[in-house]
Amino acid sequence: MSDGLVKILDGNTFVVSDANGDIEASLTDPTGLFSFDTRFLSKWVLTVDGQRLGSLSVDDLQYYEARFFLVPGTGTVYIDAKLSVIRRRSVGDGFHEELTILNHSDKPVSLTVRIDAGCDFADLFEVKDALQKKGTYSTKVQRGKQLVLGYERDSFKRATEISATAPARFDGDGLTFKIRVAPHGEWATDLEVVTVQPGPSRVQGPRRDPRRRNMALQRDLARWIEEAPRVECDWDSLKATYRRSLVDLAALRFSPPIAGGHSLPAAGLPWFMTMFGRDSIFTSLQALPFTPDLAATTLSALGSWQGSRIDDFRDEDPGRILHEMRYGEMTAFEERPHSPYYGSVDATPLYVVLLDEYERWTGDRKLVRDLEVEARAALKWIDEYADLQGTGYIWYRRRNEETGLENQCWKDSWDSISFRDGRLPGFPRATCELQGYAYDAKVRGARLAREIWKDPALADRLERDAANLKRRFNRDFWVEDGEYFALALDEDGNRVDALASNNGHLLWSGIVDKAKAKAVAQHLVGRRLFSGWGVRTLAEGEGRYNPIGYHVGTVWPFDNSFVAWGLRRYGFKEEAALIAAGILDAAEFFEGRLPEAFGGYEREQTKYPVQYPTACSPQAWSTGTPLLLLRTMLGLEPFGEHLVVDPALPSSIGQLELLDIPGRWGRIDAFGRGRVDVRRKSGSRR
Repeated sequence: MSDGLVKILDGNTFVVSDANGDIEASLTDPTGLFSFDTRFLSKWVLTVDGQRLGSLSVDDLQYYEARFFLVPGTGTVYIDAKLSVIRRRSVGDGFHEELTILNHSDKPVSLTVRIDAGCDFADLFEVKDALQKKGTYSTKVQRGKQLVLGYERDSFKRATEISATAPARFDGDGLTFKIRVAPHGEWATDLEVVTVQPGPSRVQGPRRDPRRRNMALQRDLARWIEEAPRVECDWDSLKATYRRSLVDLAALRFSPPIAGGHSLPAAGLPWFMTMFGRDSIFTSLQALPFTPDLAATTLSALGSWQGSRIDDFRDEDPGRILHEMRYGEMTAFEERPHSPYYGSVDATPLYVVLLDEYERWTGDRKLVRDLEVEARAALKWIDEYADLQGTGYIWYRRRNEETGLENQCWKDSWDSISFRDGRLPGFPRATCELQGYAYDAKVRGARLAREIWKDPALADRLERDAANLKRRFNRDFWVEDGEYFALALDEDGNRVDALASNNGHLLWSGIVDKAKAKAVAQHLVGRRLFSGWGVRTLAEGEGRYNPIGYHVGTVWPFDNSFVAWGLRRYGFKEEAALIAAGILDAAEFFEGRLPEAFGGYEREQTKYPVQYPTACSPQAWSTGTPLLLLRTMLGLEPFGEHLVVDPALPSSIGQLELLDIPGRWGRIDAFGRGRVDVRRKSGSRR
């Protein structure tokens, strides 16, 4: 299953094209060459004798390069071609393309090869929102050997430089080659497309040899995979999905300027190739047993940008963790607040959760001590800035009414929080999972305070606060007639009583009373929430339920990974295995690359997971989903200097081995055999 687009990326730069390698972007089309939130190339179309080409196949096995095998003509009936064309493209500070034309005839051929090029320099927000540019464009042909397309608005300047190794005629719209190819011969040229930008880009200078660069990337990827734990199992699809996850996670590594060359997970392609507080934290949690360095960079980078003042434009408070960082034109001119923008309320408690979980896995107390000020500030924010109603709960209401996010939880679309009958509550809102995250942050913060910061008074207070929060939450959010937790409280304290997947995050956080956990677990694997492929974001039958609505009925793989982890926390091993089996089955249909979301249709109705049309793919926390599901199925939990293994696997997996798991114990192996009959379990869903 594919969206028909070819995506290659490396760090802060990515290219999205069609299956021919062509780029022909409209303002709202997410194709092009992008770097640091600007589209540096919006048109790149190859023709031979004025004719577009048709695709034979695409090889995009490496995330940083692709090869396109083409022939003249775009018809539906293939006639043996006398010519074929190979485009080999690799990404860097722009991209390098090797263009080769093969003559399969026994006669020479003269050809006109043309590449039409254009740059709109659209800010990524302009691409998403169909906004018009305000600056001026320029076009220069330098010494007949290079085309420079530029854009300038006051001090904001960007440019794209295009050159070729073979002789070409450059004009303002591209370049043309007049060539002659011998019988059974070939012609080739190298094309360079270079992004020129100040600020956070790599330092401009002599270009590295693209072949050497690709070799370095190959070595880096090989080292990345070699250092991760190894999966051996009877189910080949799971091994393929695991490798796909590792490769995509490598591709999504993003190095913000403040990270000193280290990487954290960018949120996803094409819209979110940047630092996101929530997404980077969740992905780092998923990947901790496999590549803990991501968590360390995430914690350090987010700590460096922690809020320090009251700023209504950016929704900033002291101690608040950022939501999103952008580098484009609209941010530079404060037409968007993302420099950075702080409009999420879950990233801050989750920051403390990740810090504690990281130390439990790695034993790295130095980082916990280094980030003590940041962690204390995050805990203080929960009590002093997030409690907008004075009720002891986390609430949100945007202060930037023009461009700020209405919903500042992970379900951040406009209609994601609703009553059973579909009505939308007013603001402020207190969604249920936020209270779970706050509870977990206080419990974990107490451990850090007592064991590492040596502050028993703070630890005692946090533990008292957590216990009080848990008691009140189980009273105020519980929907008695449905035996589940309300999605939220509205501004008057009324329960926003829709049934949603958020209940699974409550289990993960530990805030649910044990007496209520069984009812919650039964809902999560019941027919209203569980589609057979995974848990829906909103239960079937709710007023706003839509199986292809962004947060109102679709299945989000990341969401399911934390739901499964929560079920395991409360001892519901078979239920967790059922969810893991559904998501991993779906991954097989997506060729191992789980998308951001897919349709919530009943599995018996569709027989395959239905694509959601605008889902990001690859997306970081979807990429991390198989990793967390492996941890959940094997029951991996750090306990002091040891790793506990308590497997509960679907029978379809057979034997599973996860070898060389890194942690404070060094390296250790985990084994399990599939014994949970998920077909029987699925058949018992209420």
